[in-house]
Amino acid sequence: MTPITHVAGRRLALSNLEKVLYPGDGFTKGEVLHHYAGIAEVMLPHLRDRPVSFLRYPDGPSGQRFFSKNPPPGTPEWVRVARVERSDGAGEQVVIDDLPSLMWAANLVTEFHTPQWRLDAQGRADRLVLDLDPGEPATIVECGVVARWLRDRLAADGLTAYVKTSGSKGLHLLAPLVPAPSSEVTAYAKRLAVEAERELPDLALHRMTKKLRAGKVFVDFSQNAAAKTTATPYTLRARDYPTVSAPLTWAEVEHCEAPEDLVVLAQDVPSRLKQHGELLAPLVTGEGAGELP
Repeated sequence: MTPITHVAGRRLALSNLEKVLYPGDGFTKGEVLHHYAGIAEVMLPHLRDRPVSFLRYPDGPSGQRFFSKNPPPGTPEWVRVARVERSDGAGEQVVIDDLPSLMWAANLVTEFHTPQWRLDAQGRADRLVLDLDPGEPATIVECGVVARWLRDRLAADGLTAYVKTSGSKGLHLLAPLVPAPSSEVTAYAKRLAVEAERELPDLALHRMTKKLRAGKVFVDFSQNAAAKTTATPYTLRARDYPTVSAPLTWAEVEHCEAPEDLVVLAQDVPSRLKQHGELLAPLVTGEGAGELP
């Protein structure tokens, strides 16, 4: 029988709670739901008013994965659905504004991905993102070197960079912006990526071409485009272990000597929040937001 629970007055059917989703350490679906319930206070502000794209992996990272922007079949009527302008015409997407909606979505077993803009300003980004993706044998250690260079370069333009793990192999840099057209943010981010490649020729790369990526860090600027999304802060990722796209301190990045130094698991997040607080709060509040140069 599927357990029924009530969350903030909403009735939810939660299924397969004992199912192991992360084979690396036996992390179960029930523990997935516990993770999201525990970090809802800090995650919801990053989801609120942004349409969600789902990367679902209901049988774990080795099972089938499918990406969807449309509301899943059976979406409850109380889950917010908003009209979103897309390159192929207008469509509808789910917006996660509250705890019941978050828990409903988490029960689908999904990564949460969101754009750099809010619904009331579609196509106008209020943050910049640079996705640093290492090509073997480079690792997150090399990403950290590139991240520090980009942090200082952004600071020279009056922008404050924050950093989080991608939850996969690399790092995400984010900077709060005075809202600007996504096309202009993308163009600026590309200039930064090209400049990083010029200044760090043995380490940074602005092109996606696979044959060029061995041992280098691809500075992916494309996620600033209005149609693109990035892993939402605090989302679990579809990996062997329950890794989280989690905020880091710059001291952690600077002192990283091995890839495992910057792995954050779901089990680590509560203690990190107690120690560091919400490191990405300025991305929500807009505090210190800078204008594009």
